Amino acid sequence: MRDVRVRFAPSPTGNLHIGGARTALFNWLFARHNNGKMILRVDDTDLERSTGDSMKAIIDGLKWLGIDWDEGPIYQSKRLDLYKNYADKLVKEDKAYYCFCTKEELDEMRKEAQKTGKPPMYSGKCRNLPADEVKKYMDEGKKYVVRLKVPKEGKTTVHDIIRGDVEFDNSTFDDFIIMKSDNMPTYNFATVIDDYDLKISHIIRGEEHLSNTPKQILIYDALGFEKPSFAHVSMILAPDRSKLSKRHGATSVQEFRDLGYLPEAIINYITLLGWIPSDGEEVFSTEKSISEFTLDRVSKNPAIYDTKKLTWLNGIYIRDCDIDRLTKEVIPFLINKGLIGDNYDYDYIKKVVSAVREREKTLNEIAEAMSYYFNDEFDYDEKGVKKYFEKDGVDNILKEAIEVLDKVDDFNLVETEKAYRDLIEKLDIKSGDLFHPTRLAISGRTFGPGLFDIMELLGKKKTIERIKKAIKYIENIKGK
Repeated sequence: MRDVRVRFAPSPTGNLHIGGARTALFNWLFARHNNGKMILRVDDTDLERSTGDSMKAIIDGLKWLGIDWDEGPIYQSKRLDLYKNYADKLVKEDKAYYCFCTKEELDEMRKEAQKTGKPPMYSGKCRNLPADEVKKYMDEGKKYVVRLKVPKEGKTTVHDIIRGDVEFDNSTFDDFIIMKSDNMPTYNFATVIDDYDLKISHIIRGEEHLSNTPKQILIYDALGFEKPSFAHVSMILAPDRSKLSKRHGATSVQEFRDLGYLPEAIINYITLLGWIPSDGEEVFSTEKSISEFTLDRVSKNPAIYDTKKLTWLNGIYIRDCDIDRLTKEVIPFLINKGLIGDNYDYDYIKKVVSAVREREKTLNEIAEAMSYYFNDEFDYDEKGVKKYFEKDGVDNILKEAIEVLDKVDDFNLVETEKAYRDLIEKLDIKSGDLFHPTRLAISGRTFGPGLFDIMELLGKKKTIERIKKAIKYIENIKGK
């Protein structure tokens, strides 16, 4: 196999979406597995839609995911002379030609084709214009495009590593445009020139590009270029097997980052969208992916996009994450929720993160689960109120709890639990009669970390204050 050189070639017209991220990842894994090179190329010849902000978002997304590149970014918009030179070469060799047909003429051709039940293809009107007529139109300043002379017979075969050979009848293609009237190259033409110029060995991209590939092969053949190997990975579909869209939830890398997903969870998940390691495990490191990644094990079948699975994976990575790193990742979410300011107690936050992380699946959920550690103004869970606060005698039990907690000198997990166990025995009640209303009183919730873990982190003063506040609330709803 020749030296492996692959490329990721986004169009900077929006954020980095899951499909694009997977394409970048598969190229990156293939390059790293084969000690090859990854090139970042920017397909920005659509000047109206391409923006610097979009490119920055794409680069930021790749960097956040940990997908790096060896060369680039290389911008197509800065290589326009290269495309023009190759287009001129094809015209000189009579493999392409100038087309002066107006929009009105092209519309008329489409209408005529539809009348006869044929596909709306270019008729080839300018294919054999005499040289003097071409010169006359040029001298008049008439606008033109450059079209490739496509063979009308035979087949063009795409040798695809994933899908096998895919044949296309040349008769289904018209003489398609390679240079537009504004002197900008079309997507297929610029792609071929760049892939050849950058010595790309393997083109790994989405299945939606398969229909472009025979046209690109025709351009390769016209130019006499050696063709790269092609691999078209399956589409990513929604759970209902429809086309993936916004209605199916977050689809961009930036959205997932803002929702509190970890990059390694995203990488693990999108690797599974068409590939799985030899042992069939679903949770694996990037290092394992690199060591095993080959194109012959990429699935032909559509990948199903499932945010529930991604969230499950993210929960696993959160539980395994180094506590200091996790704390640093959570802090911006706490700031965003207004729970902490710039002068925060890092060690305290770290302890709270450690206490709540087991049940939560995103950084945003962790921050939400931490809210009552920083905010005394919270509502009590409605179901919890009915189940625990409206129970007869609960206010008296909580008053007894305040008395025993007030006498605890070393307010830690062990001592607070001992005080509560002794009180349960003294009052001859079930542990839930004391534990549940206390949890609701100090957190507003009916679930979370261990009760005595919460108490220890809140401290004696705050714990007692919250229980007192809950007693007033209970007495108010009971009309005492």
